[in-house]
Amino acid sequence: MTRVLLIEDDPAVRKGVHLALRRRGHEVEAAASGETGLLALDRSRPELVLLDLMLPGMSGLEVCRRIRETQQIPIIILSARGDDIDMVVGLEAGADDYVVKPASGEVLQARMRAVLRRVVGEGDGGAGASGGSPAVSAPSASSSVTYGALTIDRAGLLVTKNGRDVVLAPSELKLLLFLSDSPGQVFSRQQLLEQVWEHSFYGDVRLVDACVMRLRAKIEDDSRTPAYVQTVRGFGYRFGPL
Repeated sequence: MTRVLLIEDDPAVRKGVHLALRRRGHEVEAAASGETGLLALDRSRPELVLLDLMLPGMSGLEVCRRIRETQQIPIIILSARGDDIDMVVGLEAGADDYVVKPASGEVLQARMRAVLRRVVGEGDGGAGASGGSPAVSAPSASSSVTYGALTIDRAGLLVTKNGRDVVLAPSELKLLLFLSDSPGQVFSRQQLLEQVWEHSFYGDVRLVDACVMRLRAKIEDDSRTPAYVQTVRGFGYRFGPL
């Protein structure tokens, strides 16, 4: 069972999502505005937040940014706005995933399970790989490894740069763990989408680009000339060179 905070102003949507998740065994607290959602976050300490973008008063984007200032709890945006710009802006604000309404209970369940997995391959991880892309091996559990100023503790799920902790959202951490497990190997956006996010829908590759941008801002000295997460034009991304 997962403790979920649903921040949604539409009563019909709020009731439908609440019932769908309750039927699947989740504990759900619902809030009708961003302000009450932030209060509920401190009170109920959920394991995951489902967040609408179009809220009265404080917008969903502002709520997402405020949560990210202090917490790395998984956030899934649940919005009727499916335009590219809305999705990219939401992901850049710090969300781990973006689901367009209306979404079935099965879709929400799958997305929640995927975003809650901190380590690729944990539990039944890896089952999300599908479609025509080649299978990619899951990261191996090993001791801390240092790459220049960056140290990755795979067992403790900790990342430091120059001795200081780097606080990463779940999707950012999963992406870094996956890429750094195979330094120098190039992965396509579709491969990363399937292995890190466990999605097989082509349109969602924007998740990868937005996450890479956020990750670079936290671990690179200059995100315009990245030393760790590098773009291989026409192919995808790789970790390195070392």
